[in-house]
Amino acid sequence: MPQLRFALFFLLFQCGQPCCAAEAPLRPAIETFFENPAFSGALLAPNGKLLAVRIGAPGRRDGLAVVDLAGGGARPVARFADADINHFQWVNNERLVFDLRDRQLGQGELDRGPGMFAVNSDGSNLRQLVSRQGEGGTYTMGSPTAPRLLPWRTALLSHVGAQDSEFIYVASPEVHGNDVLRVGLLRLNTVTGRSSTVSGPPSVHQWLLDQQGVPRLAVGFERDQKVVYYRDPAASDAWRELARFPLYGAHSGQFEPLAFGPDGSLYVDSAGSDDMSAVRTLDLASGKVNPKALITTTGYDFRGRLITNQSSVLGMRFLTDTESTMWFDPAMKAVQAAVDAKLPATVNLVSVARRAETPWVLVEAFSDVLPRTVMLYNTQTGKLDKVGDTYPSIVPAQMGHQEMVRYKARDGLEIPAWLTLPPGEKRTGLPLVVLVHGGPYVRGGQWGWKADAQFLATRGYAVLEPEYRGSTGFGAAHFRAGFKQWGLAMQDDIADGARWAIAKGLVDPKRICIAGASYGGYAVLMGLLKDPDLFRCGIDWVGVTDINLLYTGHWSFRSDLSERWKDYGMPELVGDPVKDAEQLKATSPLLQAARITQPLLMAYGGADRRVPLYHGKKFYDAVKATNPRVEWIEYPEEGHGWALSKNRIDFWGRVEKFLDREIGKGPQ
Repeated sequence: MPQLRFALFFLLFQCGQPCCAAEAPLRPAIETFFENPAFSGALLAPNGKLLAVRIGAPGRRDGLAVVDLAGGGARPVARFADADINHFQWVNNERLVFDLRDRQLGQGELDRGPGMFAVNSDGSNLRQLVSRQGEGGTYTMGSPTAPRLLPWRTALLSHVGAQDSEFIYVASPEVHGNDVLRVGLLRLNTVTGRSSTVSGPPSVHQWLLDQQGVPRLAVGFERDQKVVYYRDPAASDAWRELARFPLYGAHSGQFEPLAFGPDGSLYVDSAGSDDMSAVRTLDLASGKVNPKALITTTGYDFRGRLITNQSSVLGMRFLTDTESTMWFDPAMKAVQAAVDAKLPATVNLVSVARRAETPWVLVEAFSDVLPRTVMLYNTQTGKLDKVGDTYPSIVPAQMGHQEMVRYKARDGLEIPAWLTLPPGEKRTGLPLVVLVHGGPYVRGGQWGWKADAQFLATRGYAVLEPEYRGSTGFGAAHFRAGFKQWGLAMQDDIADGARWAIAKGLVDPKRICIAGASYGGYAVLMGLLKDPDLFRCGIDWVGVTDINLLYTGHWSFRSDLSERWKDYGMPELVGDPVKDAEQLKATSPLLQAARITQPLLMAYGGADRRVPLYHGKKFYDAVKATNPRVEWIEYPEEGHGWALSKNRIDFWGRVEKFLDREIGKGPQ
């Protein structure tokens, strides 16, 4: 497919930058890991004749291009001088809808919303649909008599509709303070810009369309309850309550809607009598989950989605240790086998057009040492063509291999963890970074290339990332075991992981550092307090320094945590500020800051609304009085994490110097 290759090469590398150096250095540059991706998305049109791609180049904004898969080349269809293409979807076979972001501004510098635009696949009929907060009319399209732009909060749904008309459905949130009161639904014409409101139940926060693109399911919140509503075609499309259950925690009867199948069946993710959740169907008459599981992922909760065409469920995409696909359709099984034979060293995720009229399928290939690469596979000719690399300068031979390990915590609970070792043969006496994920009630990782772990591995460090109790995806018991265990058993799980690595002979017990962000930053501080004999140093960025501050932070530094989470979620999962007052005091790094004597690197964002800057400032003021080995970094424009590549590069450069000084040398 020479035309496709040439066209995409021109678009992706028009600034003259090579994909990699002629001779790669032994230690890849920091920029290799933390620059913005060169290529970051591709979607087949519903009929499979066109491919939309989001592309970038050094010094240029991310743009949107469309490739004609019949050999017509690639055409840029949308690019802005002061914004980047963000999310994009096909409206139909000939029209796209997208929103924007600004990858050159941090959270504290943003003065506009993402907006929303639609454009034809040939670049014609570009229309703005949604306003941008604070904009001066730069992107306003149409005549003075055109429909008014929708409010800037209006957003794309995470799933698409029927993709067979000019219309899409968009979400219209109503917000008060930090709380979303309701998310309305609008039916929007992407050609005219006109919209109409869809009626629905009260307090809806999520909407689900059926396979015909009709709003069919709505999920709302009432105090600490999650309520699921169904729009019943057998009752004149009236909405009725289908089910309700507690919003937080792990309770029987809970389920997460996944999708409607072409036959109208509702597929859900739900736990049965066993510990792990699985795919089941829901009886739409009774609101009860059918006990028989359709798909189970042994050792893991189901996390994934359906893959469908117009007439059937073709397969399921799901996550175990890594992403996988189970195909029910014999033809797609054969396609997967053919792709895997051509790419035996990678995980290969195959995506098919919804109403395919061509032999093209999209392939995402990756491994632990290879960032995602997008390819096109022709099921008739067997040809495989590269579309783009997310990080083209990464050299797999320079990366460290990753594996999932499991170790026993001191109370016998099995803890999954991700272990990345430096490239080379050395597997003993290594310096170790224990990298703690945030959340904490999320899954931390999966097998695949990860910038921070691989950066540390290329600097000679082993990296251990524990899925401590409370992490999701490993069963209800593992999740529940983390309730109200901040600084307690959750912390022990992390320390026990480091001791497991010592017992295995992998690491030097005198060269271990603990690092993490958000909850991970909290765990860093508690690790230095609880296990000073184990952790020689710590790296905390945007970390919580006191649980009570999450409840009572000063009004001028308002957190973005919702009142619902503070009222119902945190007391159950984290700790009640009244009932658990003594525990929260005993597990407060801020109140014990004077006890930390190890070297500590701290970094916070001045515009962070999840863990506002005062968390870091208060702790830094408290610890520096007794510990001269504390380094402080503040990125005034950043929020909860580093959105800007320049700050990621600066931060990890400081981390590299800090680690080299504290644990990078041989035995002391």
